[in-house]
Amino acid sequence: MNLSFNDDQIAIRDALDALTRPFEAVVLHETGFALTDPSLDAALAEGGFLDVGFDPDLGIGTAAVIVERLARLPQATEAAFSAIVRPALGDGVSGPVCVMEEGDLRRPLRFLAPGATVVVVGDAVTSFVATEDQVRAEPEALYGYPVATLLSLPDARCSHDVSPGKLRTLWRVALAAEAAGLLAAALASVSTYVSERHQFGRPLATFQALRHRLAEAQVRTNGVYWLAMKAAHTLDDGDAALATLHAQESARAVVYDLHQFMGGMGMTLEHPLHLWTYRLKLLTGELGGRGGNALAAAEALWG
Repeated sequence: MNLSFNDDQIAIRDALDALTRPFEAVVLHETGFALTDPSLDAALAEGGFLDVGFDPDLGIGTAAVIVERLARLPQATEAAFSAIVRPALGDGVSGPVCVMEEGDLRRPLRFLAPGATVVVVGDAVTSFVATEDQVRAEPEALYGYPVATLLSLPDARCSHDVSPGKLRTLWRVALAAEAAGLLAAALASVSTYVSERHQFGRPLATFQALRHRLAEAQVRTNGVYWLAMKAAHTLDDGDAALATLHAQESARAVVYDLHQFMGGMGMTLEHPLHLWTYRLKLLTGELGGRGGNALAAAEALWG
């Protein structure tokens, strides 16, 4: 499979990079655990970047490229579900979009707020627009996303002509693409830090034990990216489950190492590392976590 960018994808990527470049440098003091920027969200909407999945010539493969690159920003933006899941729901659905398993009211939902579209996956795929009395904000949550708890499911919901299986596949593609960007940004940030931070008279990055673990993190990050891109192009159930499994397993292993390499700085809010790693911690529990996605991969491949 050739996953090289075509001319349209290169143009979209370059335009997106130009749009987001001013948002890369932020003042982190007192930002807390979740950093958002309404002006970034507005610029993405105005540029139509989250609508590329509706174009059959661009498709979910291009949407996954956009999601991965946006995930590298310090700001959390609701791109994954809007760009990758929303096209399967029809033109009438607007963002932000939250996706949940039916009956699972325990998990906080990313970007849930009054006015958000909540997609419920059970025996069928339904959705509704959340109201203020259905949402409890969780401002003290440590996930790196703005999250809230859904207090109840309304009986009256819109039905969508998409199978639960296909919706979960798109959910997995969205998760893997976002995780790939988060891992890439976190690794780049730590690599810069250990190259500049001196200990025992030389940069930390020159110590062989640390270099070996950084190399393993890079290999894992690359693998998450390519599996996510493959799944986005094939939309195969097995590819999507494997991509999600590898993303969640890699996040578990890599996040620990990255915080270790940062030492005390990795446990403060003065450095942006937590903005990426704490988002990864929430993603590792979605869709049943590593166990659930391993079973889904086995079922798709050998079931």
